[in-house]
Amino acid sequence: MKKISVVGAGIGGLTAAIRLQKLGYEVTIYEKEATPGGKMNQIKAKGFTFDVGPTIVMMPEIYREIFTFCGRNPDDYIPMQKVEPMLELFFRDEEELSFSNDLVQLTQTLEKISPEDAQGYLHFLSDIYQRYLIAKDNFLTRSFRSFTDFYNPKSLFAGVKLKTFNDAYSSIAKYVKDERLRKSLAFQTLYIGISPYQGPSLYTIIPMIELLYGIYFIKGGMYTMATALARLFTELGGQIVYNTPVSELVIQNRQAVGVKIDHTLVPSDAVVCNADFPYAMQSLIPDERQRGKYTNHKIENMEYSCSCFVMYLGLDKKYSPSALHSIYFADDFKLNIDELFENGNLPTDPSFYVYRPSLLDDTLAPTGKEALYVLVPVPELSKYADWSPAVQTKYRNQIINLIKERTGFKDIEQHISFEEFYTPKDFQTKFNAYNGATFGLKPTLRQSNYYRPHNKFKYADHLYFCGSSTHPGAGVPIVMQSAKLAVEEVLRYDHAE
Repeated sequence: MKKISVVGAGIGGLTAAIRLQKLGYEVTIYEKEATPGGKMNQIKAKGFTFDVGPTIVMMPEIYREIFTFCGRNPDDYIPMQKVEPMLELFFRDEEELSFSNDLVQLTQTLEKISPEDAQGYLHFLSDIYQRYLIAKDNFLTRSFRSFTDFYNPKSLFAGVKLKTFNDAYSSIAKYVKDERLRKSLAFQTLYIGISPYQGPSLYTIIPMIELLYGIYFIKGGMYTMATALARLFTELGGQIVYNTPVSELVIQNRQAVGVKIDHTLVPSDAVVCNADFPYAMQSLIPDERQRGKYTNHKIENMEYSCSCFVMYLGLDKKYSPSALHSIYFADDFKLNIDELFENGNLPTDPSFYVYRPSLLDDTLAPTGKEALYVLVPVPELSKYADWSPAVQTKYRNQIINLIKERTGFKDIEQHISFEEFYTPKDFQTKFNAYNGATFGLKPTLRQSNYYRPHNKFKYADHLYFCGSSTHPGAGVPIVMQSAKLAVEEVLRYDHAE
């Protein structure tokens, strides 16, 4: 039986390990932390439970597929419920919007704005759905090894039909005139860390996926998914070794032969690395000559997604019911985005996202109390690096004041019984996110598909990568697809031998 070492128990590493273990390999995961999940982690304190990273379950069938692949009932591992309304959007001087994926309610919401915008919005959904199917069949579910895997008549024709050269915001503006609708569609490119004014228009698939497939909540929060995958893996006979950082991906004669732990080689027939790809290049393959084009200079000059300032607040009272997910928009949305990606400043009037998991699961907060998660997109560390204690405190106070001003939590400051926050430096140190970029490499045209780091490492056999900085990209379902592609590459190589 062939032995495979998996580096990192993030969602990509867990998904790849489960597939490989089920397929008959002997798999061991080495994880530097004491718990599984990577950025999909958890904070527990004073009776409060917070998801650290991702919070929105989109494309639930991808979450469920890994369990059915192993002959298990997903409901026994990740009990889900549909979220309704999906999302509430707030604007300082305009009426808020509430979005449902019920077609009747959605149509009513749109018609209240204008029949013209209702027609345009539905036309937008139809157009981006067609493009999504093209992308899914030709790019998202395929890995790329060689130039001809991408540059062939079929792929090039599909690429033309994708119409990727327009930016997301301009593409949206062709369909709807109401600025609130434009912002509602544009903001969600930030879920994968790219500006809607720069990112390819294809990334407007995110709100389409939410509307057509729905948003779900997993009981216990998103971290339930991480623990469920770890449980499934061990049930299949796999082993997770915690508190064990890998120091090197060992390559000899252009072949990965194992991983190094505490200066000791752990021989492996193949290695699957779920560590952030840029970090892995610089820190886990110290000899630049073994990395091909991914020199230190190359890694430093690649483009990175934005990061996040996340506040985890335990409140000693409950507030009036509202949506599970809410977004509050900056007055000047374009300036907000420019500050994130161009100017390198902390946003002065930021848009921010609020998640209230204890609304749907009262086990996540003590009786009569509430767990609140507040996320503010901020620049990654190469754009803005001063997260000194004084800056952290100042920005924390700025966001608290904004919450008091913009939301129903008017007296929040008097009711915070627990608080913790993560800055880009925390994402860098805790999760090895290069530059603290929460979503990995920015998915520009020059860093997508064939031009994104491959699932099969080009410069060494028996070495494979998955995760948000590798093909096809960021977001939990897409990272799980990345893991699936990496496993398919392992099988493809084994069958060729």
